[in-house]
Amino acid sequence: MDTKDKTDIRALSKEAILAFFTEKGEPAFLANQVYQWLWQKGVHDFESMTNLSKSLRDLLQEHFVINHINIDRQQRSTDGTLKNAIKLHDGYVVESVLIPTKTRSTACVSSQVGCSLDCTFCATAALKRMRNLNADEIYDQVVAIDQQSRLYFKRPLTNIVFMGMGEPLMNYNQVLLAIDKITHPEGLAMSPRRITLSTSGIPKMIQKLADDGVKFELAVSLHSARQEVREQIMPFAKQFPLEDLKAALLHWYATTKKRITFEYIVFKGVNDTDEDIEALVRFCTNIPSKVNIIEYNTIDDATLSQAAPDRVEAYIAALNRFKISVTYRRSRGKDIDAACGQLANKIDL
Repeated sequence: MDTKDKTDIRALSKEAILAFFTEKGEPAFLANQVYQWLWQKGVHDFESMTNLSKSLRDLLQEHFVINHINIDRQQRSTDGTLKNAIKLHDGYVVESVLIPTKTRSTACVSSQVGCSLDCTFCATAALKRMRNLNADEIYDQVVAIDQQSRLYFKRPLTNIVFMGMGEPLMNYNQVLLAIDKITHPEGLAMSPRRITLSTSGIPKMIQKLADDGVKFELAVSLHSARQEVREQIMPFAKQFPLEDLKAALLHWYATTKKRITFEYIVFKGVNDTDEDIEALVRFCTNIPSKVNIIEYNTIDDATLSQAAPDRVEAYIAALNRFKISVTYRRSRGKDIDAACGQLANKIDL
């Protein structure tokens, strides 16, 4: 059978794999062994399933394929940040990043090839959205970064953020399936509390997350609590008024009892006025939250730039004055193409 005509075995549930073995007259326990190889050990070929007989490995090879990712290009920063250009089985490229600190190794993973949103500060916006990633392609990014963390920093991966290419909530089913494989005892068994999904803010999908009972953390890429300014930074926000976003976030908190993290970049001449600061304070006062102010990692052909330090300090002082938790995250990987979408933009597909 030609490879393109074979089924990707990781698209099957454990029950479907069991049904295949039953049809072939094989013992049921073999399905558990194969599932373990796929989702606990993360192997990319059937020959690596060494506790299976040669005839069984050949049977799997005859009917199935494992469409895995490959690291096509890699950049390492002097601060330890590692950026991967990931080539998918159909030739498309996405990015993943390993962000190390003294005590943590965080994986930043992608959920789509390109993005259909139009955030003016993001290099991925220049890439047309080609398709959603499958759950296994998201899972593979995590496994690869865990291996890199163990190799370069002698420790396993500790945290995952969905802040790479794409809007996770526009690939809802596959993102949640990937998180299930990452957190399930039959998968990588990571705690969901160590996973943060970062969204540009799609109210209906945030409400759905809450109603579906997810256990991971939520971050919202806010950047302004003034509707007209947010639309300037993120034009798609015209479809999602801040009042709708506020209602969805209040529903999230009422349902999950988890605080929201607001991701916020202060841009020069855009959202750096006292009026902007006051609007953010009012917005956060109404929603149990914390604010993560991020230093802007400038992209190629950028029209936006980082605000002056005194304006960032004014934000921090105001938030502290109203007892709203705030942190300032310095940009990482400034000497490489670390901003989302930068490296993928430079690769010819």
